[in-house]
Amino acid sequence: MSVITYAEAIKQAMCEEMRRDENVFFMGEDIGTYCGAFGVSRGMLEEFGESRVIDTPISETAYVGAGVGAAVTGMRPIVELMFSDFVAVCYDQIINQAAKMHFMFAGKVSVPMVIRTAAGGGTGAAAQHSQSLEQMYCHVPGLKVVAPSTPYDAKGLLKTAIRDNNCVIFLEQKKLYRTKGEVPEEEYTIPLGVADVKREGTNVSLITYGRCVQMCLEVAEKLAAEGIDAEVLDLRTLSPLDRDAIIRTAKKTGHVVIVHESVGFGGFGGEIAGVIADSEAFYYLDAPIKRVGALFCPIPFNPELESYVLPNTGRIEEAVRAVMKEEIR
Repeated sequence: MSVITYAEAIKQAMCEEMRRDENVFFMGEDIGTYCGAFGVSRGMLEEFGESRVIDTPISETAYVGAGVGAAVTGMRPIVELMFSDFVAVCYDQIINQAAKMHFMFAGKVSVPMVIRTAAGGGTGAAAQHSQSLEQMYCHVPGLKVVAPSTPYDAKGLLKTAIRDNNCVIFLEQKKLYRTKGEVPEEEYTIPLGVADVKREGTNVSLITYGRCVQMCLEVAEKLAAEGIDAEVLDLRTLSPLDRDAIIRTAKKTGHVVIVHESVGFGGFGGEIAGVIADSEAFYYLDAPIKRVGALFCPIPFNPELESYVLPNTGRIEEAVRAVMKEEIR
């Protein structure tokens, strides 16, 4: 094991896959000489050259569309959107082309393409560079959606995503890039659609993904001192979704708090709650399900207001305490 940052884990996954398969290439804005907005691709241009690490024009419509075309003709592009908010510029290419071509051509073509993008807030980047839009991707059949929380998961899931024959949206929350964790030096992959219990518990289930995993673990450790034993389930992949893991943890504890950074209203947490409500786990619940998400508001630039709008450990702890006190009548 070596201890590396989340950003380095992403880079390692890309480099290893580019060495393994000559059809894999990387393109996006400022990823070459500048090494990307978050320094993820440092050194890649020097190793792979301009033909495989391609600096694109500032036109997401153009280069995401080029990625779709390359994928259809047998390449495996990794396309970087500098910020996930910029999906609005190339939504047609992703939603109406990449997600649907395999279906519309009766399986005769595939779109083996990964769209990596920096998501989420917490960095003072304001309303147009801080959104969490995963629920928009998850609503579209034909897209796979991944949101890793640790360097280990980020590397293993990205390698799997690059080898997948479908378009995969790979969400990297910006606050995670400098976090560190253990990553094996030998080859490994992690299958899509398999959640991971980051902390075993018996009293309440915290179901989450992305950087909210760290918040939930912090809350769980604090509450453990008071005798509240919280289980933290990291979904890791949102589509395909590990429904069995969700049902299993809900049945185990009987109390559920769902946590995500995207806006609570219409957020992915509603789908998680629906999985529980539509299963036998519903009859094991001892209290109503609670959700913690961002407030229904554009992300403010002011750090105090941004912190107020986004989920935090205080709001998660409050939700856990509430769900532990409230019984279904």
